[in-house]
Amino acid sequence: MKAIVQRTYGSHEVLRLEDMEKPSIGSDEVLIRVRASSINHADVVYVTGRPLVSRLAFGLKMPRETVRGKDVAGVVEAVGSNVARLKPGNHVYGELVAGAFAEYVAAPADRLALMPASLTFPQAATVPLAGMTALQRVRDAGGLAAGQRILINGASGGVGSFAVQVAVALGGEVTAVASQRSAELVASLGARHVIDYARADFTGQAAKYDVILDLVGNHTLSALRGVLHPKGTLVLSSGAGGSVMGPMGRMLRAAVGSPFVSQTMALFRQRGSVATLNELTALIESGKVAPAVDRTYPLAQVASAVECFVKDHPQGKVAIEV
Repeated sequence: MKAIVQRTYGSHEVLRLEDMEKPSIGSDEVLIRVRASSINHADVVYVTGRPLVSRLAFGLKMPRETVRGKDVAGVVEAVGSNVARLKPGNHVYGELVAGAFAEYVAAPADRLALMPASLTFPQAATVPLAGMTALQRVRDAGGLAAGQRILINGASGGVGSFAVQVAVALGGEVTAVASQRSAELVASLGARHVIDYARADFTGQAAKYDVILDLVGNHTLSALRGVLHPKGTLVLSSGAGGSVMGPMGRMLRAAVGSPFVSQTMALFRQRGSVATLNELTALIESGKVAPAVDRTYPLAQVASAVECFVKDHPQGKVAIEV
């Protein structure tokens, strides 16, 4: 089979299309004929090995997993002896540890859900990681309730485009911070207010928010808290940071300071599950959430897709069709 292989850390240029053996499956796994995947910030971290702290998990000198790709959408070809919930022919999607940038992948059955029937494979492949992150950050960590005001900093990206829709579905009033070229997109997703970050700094405005979801990390914690209600919730997710710790340094400062302020600074660990994917499927099939796909690349051009993700700041998601 064809797969995108990474044998060292570096830029997108370390990604190579190679021939590999088709994977075998264990008793709790399924073999998926991959039809699509997508690019996430996590893939960029794996490729570059930065921030450096990430190498403690991925491999100090070289990546332990040689095939990249976390999001998968495809067709089940075979199932392990302990798998009863899925069967060959099922269209499935889910978030993996790695391996989706390939024609086939062996995937744990408990990380897969049946794909929304209304979506194409490339559309479905953009949902798992970004969609689950958005749902869990907005609803679970943020505790957004109907009628509350939420500001999403980085609203036009992969997670942000889902977060806007999730917040609207929960009855929130959304203020989206994005570039001028992305204003039409985030408005179409349901944002009631749009702030062009190049023209205005939302932390200097008088508006107050019940929830702030920060996906960028370009403001200090004190500046973000200044536009948060006294009992509001600040949710930190990804974003900028130093070359060693990345956003973790900022998150650790928030964790240390959170007990001493009236506001909640929520640090949320991703917990992807079939149940969460099924909740996303329900939102998609009800018409409340739809993937925003900026562009699609073939498998052989994953390196170019990663370069696009880093340099062009796509609106919504970048899909990979296999």
